Amino acid sequence: MLKKSLIAIFWLCWISNGSHLLQAQVETSQEDLDFGPNRADEPLAQEFSLTQTVKFLDATALNWQRERNCMTCHTNYAYLYARPAVAGDAEAHRQVRQYADQMVQDRWQEKGPRWDAEVVATAAALAFNDSLTTGDLASTTQIALDRMWTVQRDDGGFSWLKCGWPPMESDDHYGVTLAAIAVGVAPQAYRETAAAQTGLQKMRQYFQQNPPETLHHRAMMLWAASYLAGLVKPAEQEQWIKDLTAKQKADGGWALAELGKWDRADGSPQDTETSDGYATAFVIYVLRRAEVPIDAQPIRDGVNWLKTHQRQSGRWFTRSLNRDNKHFISHAGTAMALMALTACGETR
Repeated sequence: MLKKSLIAIFWLCWISNGSHLLQAQVETSQEDLDFGPNRADEPLAQEFSLTQTVKFLDATALNWQRERNCMTCHTNYAYLYARPAVAGDAEAHRQVRQYADQMVQDRWQEKGPRWDAEVVATAAALAFNDSLTTGDLASTTQIALDRMWTVQRDDGGFSWLKCGWPPMESDDHYGVTLAAIAVGVAPQAYRETAAAQTGLQKMRQYFQQNPPETLHHRAMMLWAASYLAGLVKPAEQEQWIKDLTAKQKADGGWALAELGKWDRADGSPQDTETSDGYATAFVIYVLRRAEVPIDAQPIRDGVNWLKTHQRQSGRWFTRSLNRDNKHFISHAGTAMALMALTACGETR
């Protein structure tokens, strides 16, 4: 069970004081929500189960809200990206979406966002969620998107949180690509608004001045470019796809530590040899967004890895790039696995 004591450095976490309680009501019992810690030694499932994947994602997102009372990229933001791939009308999904909407409507109005990064991350998750559910731009999503431009720097970037938790909370480049995805995926042609066009122009200038240094950066740009024409040149796209597929392991998976250059806080070496859930699912999803065919061998091998490496809990394990502790990147990896399998028509 997740401990009720909050770790102060968890970014995007905020302790409620009662009068500012944003926590959605959770009817599921604590026992039903508890899937245990993310463990490298958790046994593999005997066979792939979409039902178990959804149970894990629902429980983990609800438990995070209940125990932590916050939104994070690796858990409930990731959940809002992935859950509508199965069904957007589930009670758990409604509660997580309501939680995010209340944050924008209530806390932001009263106290403001905690960090600029919270604005971007919220806008991206809500825009993606809108695109897969109603297809309409919700009022809370527009508030978050419009507010995003008020915190954009003159150089086109955003002051991102650098907590040493790659690949999400470690550098500004991730924040800019996430903002680009938010604008690109937002329904009702939000990208054509005057504010979005101005913001996108500044982002393009940022990318020109700050080319992607890691494969994860390049993959994020491929994802953003699937919505925004001209963001990545055709020759770059072709080369980056080759670079990503070249990192595929013999077992069909990818290793997250090979997608960047990150030092571990605990001083131990990164594991560049073992395929993991986040990297495998992320690369497959990005390759599909870049129109790599479903029947391409890298995609087929990657899908096979995902379907044969799910754990008994329903999750896919990924070792933290920071320290051997909570391995919360496994939550995002499981959400991304659902997105990747859906993009390949492989949810049975």
